[in-house]
Amino acid sequence: MERYICIHGHFYQPPRENPWLQTIEPQESAAPYHDWNERITAECYAPNAASPILDRDQRVIQTVNNYAKICFNFGPTLLSWMETHRADVYQAILEADRLSRERFSGHGSALSQVYNHMIMPLANRRDKQTQAIWGIKDFQKRFGRFPEGMWLPEAAVDLETLEILAALGIKFTILAPHQAQNVKEIGRGEWHDVSGGQIDPTTAYLCCLPSGRSINVFFYNGLISLDVAFGDLLNNGELFAKKLLSAFSDQNDRPQIVHIATDGETYGHHRRYGDMALGYCLYSLESNESARLTNYGEYLEKYPPTQVVEIVESSSWSCAHGVERWRDNCGCNTGMHPGWTQPWRKPLRQAMDWLRDHIAGIYDEAAAIYLSDPWEARNNYIEVMLDRSPGRVEKFLKMHAHRKLTSEERQRLFKLLEMAKNAMLIYTSCGWFFDDIAGIEAVQVMRYAARAMELAEEVGGIRLEPEYVRMLKAAPSNLHVNGAKTYELFVKPSPKIALA
Repeated sequence: MERYICIHGHFYQPPRENPWLQTIEPQESAAPYHDWNERITAECYAPNAASPILDRDQRVIQTVNNYAKICFNFGPTLLSWMETHRADVYQAILEADRLSRERFSGHGSALSQVYNHMIMPLANRRDKQTQAIWGIKDFQKRFGRFPEGMWLPEAAVDLETLEILAALGIKFTILAPHQAQNVKEIGRGEWHDVSGGQIDPTTAYLCCLPSGRSINVFFYNGLISLDVAFGDLLNNGELFAKKLLSAFSDQNDRPQIVHIATDGETYGHHRRYGDMALGYCLYSLESNESARLTNYGEYLEKYPPTQVVEIVESSSWSCAHGVERWRDNCGCNTGMHPGWTQPWRKPLRQAMDWLRDHIAGIYDEAAAIYLSDPWEARNNYIEVMLDRSPGRVEKFLKMHAHRKLTSEERQRLFKLLEMAKNAMLIYTSCGWFFDDIAGIEAVQVMRYAARAMELAEEVGGIRLEPEYVRMLKAAPSNLHVNGAKTYELFVKPSPKIALA
């Protein structure tokens, strides 16, 4: 019986740059580091690129790049920061994917990710499309290949999102066990209810979509993943390995994959020395002949699905109420502030949706003056975001502008595209995840909103801010009067000398 093990890490930080300056300002809560990107890189991302393996006498016997032996995804905005500020770690991550292709039958272990961690079931189809395309194009530029799989932010999923991934050529995604509803054998048999996490996580599944397309889905082992994230498994790498090996079923004579998925920051940031526990776990597994390490792409090629699955629509891995954590006061919170409530989430979502629709109208009308297809141009604007050299800009204009533009027209066009970009960034999921609208994550998405509104006024002469702030008054804060007060205190005073 073939037995395989795969450990997936979702490595992500929200974009933190000042929307006007494109630099990260000091974040006091990250002290003694300049900002949270720096701190978590020092505690997690860098250690996992060179993690020491110790013998029983606590002597270093080797140093390993954990990324080369696990499956992983990094948020594109985090990699963008890392490329500039920690090039050594960035290069180690790229090298890990190259090494994994050698190790796992040509299949790289890096997965792509939806661009700025937008909760896909809450997005409209056009934004879903752009988010997936930006994630793929960013991945291709960095890793030099097309991604086989894509991580969905918070594992939040609906059929429309899967349709878009499948149409773009993505082969698989990863979900939590409670996100499966029914399964049956491909082409025959009856549906069986596997809701509530009853699905067998040791195999791949095929999800057939309304369009006739399909996509593969892996449902990770929930109990072990939970124990890694919140239990004691990272106290001892050898016990971690034994726990994974214990998850195989002796009653099953088919090939099996035991796989887990957690936030990658668990390995070093959330759990100190977690990178070392992971490294020793991998070392121990490689020494054990009863199972071998793999990644999802390799396993899928060797053992395609034999069962089809139906998913739970608009579900996620981190909200018991589906995706309500990102649009309503569902009760989910960090538990760090007893007595706090989150009725601010719904008004913030409503204000952002209102702003998105108005920005879309301005962009659609104004950009059509210059572009053959404004929304196709937005899909491809990621190429300029990744490379703003004159040659790349000229290539973009040649592809999308329906005539030669004057310098003034070019300036106006790129303001429109930056407005459209910021209108995407307002939906970064962390803005709703935590406990108050005055938190740095919610303030950050409101800063993107402010920048989008400023550009809308510059290119369209339309003032959106007064109504947006009025809507924020309906968002009660645990720290301030309401979201409008938070906006006044923390968004309006932001340094606003926009870079050309």
